[in-house]
Order: sequence, then structure tokens, then C-alpha cells
Amino acid sequence: MPLSNDTTLREFILLGLTDRPELQPLLFVLLLVTYLVTLFGNLGMMVLIRLDSRLHTPMYFFLTHLSLVDLCYTSTAAPQMLTNLLSQKTISFAGCFVQCYLFIALLLTEFYMLAAMAYDRYVAICNPLHYSVKMSRCVCISLATFPYVYGFSDGLFQAILTFHLTFCRSNIINHFYCADPPLIKLSCSDTYVKEHAMLISAGFNLSSSLIIILISYTLILTAILRIKSAEGRRKAFSTCGSHMMAVTLFYGTLFCMYVRPPTDTTVEESKIIAVFYTFVSPALNPLICSLRNKDVKQALKRVLRRNIVTKMAMPPFPVNCNS
Repeated sequence: MPLSNDTTLREFILLGLTDRPELQPLLFVLLLVTYLVTLFGNLGMMVLIRLDSRLHTPMYFFLTHLSLVDLCYTSTAAPQMLTNLLSQKTISFAGCFVQCYLFIALLLTEFYMLAAMAYDRYVAICNPLHYSVKMSRCVCISLATFPYVYGFSDGLFQAILTFHLTFCRSNIINHFYCADPPLIKLSCSDTYVKEHAMLISAGFNLSSSLIIILISYTLILTAILRIKSAEGRRKAFSTCGSHMMAVTLFYGTLFCMYVRPPTDTTVEESKIIAVFYTFVSPALNPLICSLRNKDVKQALKRVLRRNIVTKMAMPPFPVNCNS
């Protein structure tokens, strides 16, 4: 829908993941199931860590926040996408701004939350005797707070730059959520500042958070190789395995997403990539952490056993105290 220069833009039209109607019901079912797995998986992980006191450690403190971030940024785009597969594909101008802002902010938050988790594993393996001091409650809260403050600050800056542009070419976004690259293509004003700000932000945040992770794991690997017993090395690797898999999955899908100028080809590719880090990665993170982590499995068994015992101890019918 072309727009004239004097048109006041009030809403956008999202083209979605595909324009083939016969595929939309199947995509709806698959993405709905994946979204529900993400919701219950991450909520379940957060509740389990909360209920079991043995999981009240820095490692699971950061895992709680990772689950929260995954839950939030999936919920930022998934409901809109599922709605678009069944009915109207419009989103208001204000709604598009909020969605764009939250999505960028939460992605940046996840970058540095993963980096904080890598630092936690470095201290646990390389400085075990000083772990309780170096990872005190105050330090953990500070490390968990920084990703939110930085992510939401930079996200707001990027969103303001995007929506400061003039949109007069069209109001049709070639994506399933309000993403930066397709929005930039709709602008008829100069996008030089926005494009370079996006590339600088994406490049800096991807590289800086990944450098922290790589340095941490280089030091961890060096420390593990010094362990003489095979059992000790196995235990050390097992504490890092789930985090390494989450990092690989997350960064593997993001590296080619934002560190490129927006073109027709990259926008089409970015929709496929976005499905992985919007639906697949958040759904797999709690599964990876629970299936590979013995502490989580044992905590789940204890919570289930406790609930079963509680239910068995309850009377089968209300007791009448007056009888």
C-alpha cells in the first residue's frame, strides 16, 4: 500500500512467514506447540528453581533470569505471529514501536546474561575456593542487573532511531514481527545513521559478549585439562555442557541476522533465522538444561515426590469438625 507524503501512518501490515495459505494451518500448529513448550518449559524451570532450596546457587540464579528473558522475548513476537496466521495481519504504529523495542532490548539482555553465566562457570571451576566470595549475592545481583539496564537502554535508542524515520513508501512489513531491517526499507528518509547505528550495535554487542564467553571457556578448558582424574574432568565439563549448547544455538542463528545491511535477500533469510531464535532456541534451552543436568533432574524428583506425599497425606473428603 503506497503512502503519500502527507499520509499519517497509523498501522502496519505484517506479511508473515509465508504468503501460501495452504501452509498457514500447519505452521500455526507447529509454532503453537513450540510456543507452549517454551512457556511451560521456562516457567517450569523458574518454578522448580524457586521451590528447591538446593538450587539456590548463582548458577541457577542466572538460569532463572535466562528463562525469564527467553519467555519474555518469545512472547513479544509469538502471539502476534500466531494471530496473523489465522486472521488479520495488522499492527498499530504504537504496537509496532513497542514490539521492536522489546525485541531488541531482550535480545541484547540475553547476550550479556549468557556472558554472566559463562563468568560464573569460570569462577566455579578456576577459583572454587573463592567462589562464595567472588559470586556473593551482591555480585550476582549486579551481574544480572547490568544486562537488563544496558539491553533496555540500547534497545530504546535503536527503536527511537528506527521510528524517527519517515515511512512513506508503504506500510507493508515483509516479516512476522516489527523488525529493524524491513522497517528501514520502508523509509523514504535518509537511513544512513540508523543503518550504521544498527550495524555498530549488533557488531559490538555480539562480539563483546561472545569474547567474554570465549575467554571464560578458554580459561575453563585450561583448568579442566590440568585435572588429573577423568571423573573430575567429566564433572567439570558437565557443569558447562548445557550453557555451551545454549550459547552455540543462540549465537549460531544470530551472527548472520543483524551484521548485514538490509536487502531483499537478507530480509527473506532473516525471517527463517528469526524463527529459530524466536521459537526454537527458547524452547530448547530448558530442555537442554534439564536433560543434561543431574541436579535439575533430582530437584524435579524431590518436588514431585513432595507433592505426591502431600496429596496422600490429605484427607479424602472434608472433615466436619462439628460432628
